[in-house]
Amino acid sequence: MNTKGLDYLILAIVIIGAVNWGLIGFFQFNLVSFLFGEMTMFARIVYAVVGIAGLYVISMFGRVSSAGE
Repeated sequence: MNTKGLDYLILAIVIIGAVNWGLIGFFQFNLVSFLFGEMTMFARIVYAVVGIAGLYVISMFGRVSSAGE
């Protein structure tokens, strides 16, 4: 099964989440809260999607390491 497109989409979501955490750490600025409100339903969905994407990226480690063999 070819999941290359899904992998790129998930990777983009994880990068966006990492940028948000960087903004929080360096500037105390939460982009998700700024755009969607403080813990609104949509903001919670965004956080959940980023969390699920992060878990999916864990599976990429196994595929990347086995592709190199």
